[in-house]
Amino acid sequence: MFPPDDAWNQDISTAPADATWTARLQALVGDVNIHPDYGGDANELYGIPINVVPEDQPLVDVSFDGYPEESDPGPYPFPDVADALIEGFSPTACDGDCHFLVVQSGTCELFEGYACEHQSDGWHCSNGARWDLGRVGPGQRPVGWTSADAAGLAVTPGIVRYDEVRAGEVTHAIRFTVPCTRPNYVAPATHYAVPGSCDESDPDAPPMGLRVRLRADYDISDLSPSAQVVLNGMKRYGMILADNGSSFYFQGEANLGWTEDDIEPLKSVPASAFEAITPGPLEP
Repeated sequence: MFPPDDAWNQDISTAPADATWTARLQALVGDVNIHPDYGGDANELYGIPINVVPEDQPLVDVSFDGYPEESDPGPYPFPDVADALIEGFSPTACDGDCHFLVVQSGTCELFEGYACEHQSDGWHCSNGARWDLGRVGPGQRPVGWTSADAAGLAVTPGIVRYDEVRAGEVTHAIRFTVPCTRPNYVAPATHYAVPGSCDESDPDAPPMGLRVRLRADYDISDLSPSAQVVLNGMKRYGMILADNGSSFYFQGEANLGWTEDDIEPLKSVPASAFEAITPGPLEP
């Protein structure tokens, strides 16, 4: 998704590390391991589903009730409610982030919503964004605008997908979260959001858009082959801070095919094995 020179697809394995931001980030999250926020079974499935609709998918109106001034107006090619796959799996009763991700086949466009649900008068989301997957991401969101993610980024390109892990290679950065961030962002992010429970003057709080990388010398040879696929992606493409949430949680596709061998070994990797990449200037 997006051209090779987009931030999501850039190889940062040799990019300079930033000792100061690495130390600050470690101080913020403490002694935690990374956590794949996907997996489970039919009774309790975690992750964010990805909808794919055809080029002739009918367009529907969407009401943006949270940030209409920072949302791309509809209509959107959202599927019928009976076919819609949404984070949380209840398209008619949002409980949580309720990301709604829709890739339109044939047009190379991506439509994303946050806090979405289908009500009696149609689809409602807090906010929404439309992305041209054939263009480089930065510049598609006006500076200062949010998206379906707090950092103003697309969500779908940063999700670990089942098909790519089975194919043996993750070739993009991965979306991750930490509890507190500062009132700044760095490219490729365009927006910040500081939770009310956080101290916005905390020097350890990172900016949205900060990129981290699993250290090249961290030994993953004893882990399952599928876990190594994900971790090698983290060594080459890293992870991008996209939202506030639990420490070093990273998101994957909701898919019943995930197994314990895919998920459990990843939970053994400490956040201390990651280093921050030298960011661009803080904005604003």
